[in-house]
Amino acid sequence: MNNSQTASYNAGQAKGQAQEKTSQMTDKAGEMFQTAKESVQGAGAQVAATAQGAAEAVKNATGMNK
Repeated sequence: MNNSQTASYNAGQAKGQAQEKTSQMTDKAGEMFQTAKESVQGAGAQVAATAQGAAEAVKNATGMNK
């Protein structure tokens, strides 16, 4: 291999490694997004359940739940 071929080969290797690293980082970001989404959905469900419980408590306290 001459210097030009070696340089070309090394550039190709670097490009492939960069593409793989980018792919890994993209996958990781997607996983983090999914985890955050699920966390927010869970928190939203908890808030809704708490609000429902509070509404029922008010109805019970005021006699509107009979």
